[in-house]
Amino acid sequence: MKNIKKLCIVGVGGFAREVLLIAIELFKLEGINYSENTFFLVKDEDWSEEFIMGVPQLKESDFDPSLFEVIVAVGDPILRKKIVEKMPKNTCYTTLVHPNANVSDFVTIGEGVIITSGVKVTCNIVIGKHAQLNLNTIIGHDCDIGDYVTASPSVSVSGNCKIGERVFIGTGAVLREGLEIVNKVLLEWEQSLSKLYMKKACILVIH
Repeated sequence: MKNIKKLCIVGVGGFAREVLLIAIELFKLEGINYSENTFFLVKDEDWSEEFIMGVPQLKESDFDPSLFEVIVAVGDPILRKKIVEKMPKNTCYTTLVHPNANVSDFVTIGEGVIITSGVKVTCNIVIGKHAQLNLNTIIGHDCDIGDYVTASPSVSVSGNCKIGERVFIGTGAVLREGLEIVNKVLLEWEQSLSKLYMKKACILVIH
């Protein structure tokens, strides 16, 4: 996010409120009052006059894509993709990177990406559009993180990994170097993976 005037956060759940905290820090750096320049975008039937952490709600029917930059703050990768596909074609998506994240200049970041506090991303890495890297996640060298990936807090991805689209990686998961995870996979929390390759649209639940 750079020099934006209005920000629309899609979602009002716990992660959306955490994303607001990132926006607040970024607005502070630019000397902008966040409460006057941020909105939570909600369905018309869910709208109320109640402020959420000092931020008003905006009805979908009142949304004008020419006035806002948008971030989709929904943790579920599949739902997030569906939301993006339903947004107006001319919607402008911003990228939010917390000031306390450590992201090198040798990282390519797609639109709509959210990178939270404590994240470390090293070099020669591609992060696909609308991906989310949560608190204290580490991405090693030469990784390719697909569109709509969610990396939960404290995930560690070693070098040369390739993660497909719409993959959800649970809290504390550890991926060894050189892994390839294809599209639409669920990895539960605190799993250590040393060898994994699956066909398209598999769902993996490890107990």
